Amino acid sequence: MSALHVEALRYSIHRQPILRGIDLVLAPGEFAALIGPNGAGKTTLMQCLSGVTAADSGRVRIGGHDLVADPVAAKRLLGMSIDPARLPPLLSVRECLRLFAGARGLPGIPSATLALCEALSLTPMLDRWIGHCSLGTRQKVGIVLGLLGEPPLLILDEPLNGLDPLSAYALKEHLRRLTGEHGTAVLLATHALDIAERFINRAMLMVDGTMHHDWSRQELKAIRDDPDRCLEQAMVEAMR
Repeated sequence: MSALHVEALRYSIHRQPILRGIDLVLAPGEFAALIGPNGAGKTTLMQCLSGVTAADSGRVRIGGHDLVADPVAAKRLLGMSIDPARLPPLLSVRECLRLFAGARGLPGIPSATLALCEALSLTPMLDRWIGHCSLGTRQKVGIVLGLLGEPPLLILDEPLNGLDPLSAYALKEHLRRLTGEHGTAVLLATHALDIAERFINRAMLMVDGTMHHDWSRQELKAIRDDPDRCLEQAMVEAMR
């Protein structure tokens, strides 16, 4: 069974099409990057896949559960990074983690989550109010909340923005470990093509609300193995 199955997804704002019939299947263990120019529809797609925004038409299934017909079952299998601006400022980081753990039916903060906090240098901030944390710290909190409980599908929109180099590397390694050891499927929207090129096993190019190109694991390997090629060059060529 696919981790994510999207069929003919469409969304418009004021009759202006943003998503123009997106089809996408993501298998367990796939680490996929969603790339493309500004305004291509990447963030809107991520919001529709997570249920934050309701699509005009089409279908989204997560682990076989329809996001509209059975949203509770679908969202139990989904983790998404939280916008730092939406975090509760009057809770401490630890209290926020406990709240999200309870929402996922967990008895407490999982040890894997605390280990990720340590890897991201977030541990010293656990008892600080979120409203008193820097933007970079709140970015880390939003990421950790999305990964809490290690759901089988992760949808992450530019999660590396604002992270220091050590934390960014720790997160990339953590995601690679989840896909390799736990079969987690990851869809990561990013403008950082060097990250996409080195860490992922599939890349999808969005242009003007459509899936314009899809590079498989084998095609990405061929790009990596060619000293005269890179994903950035392949993307530019695909957009011409």
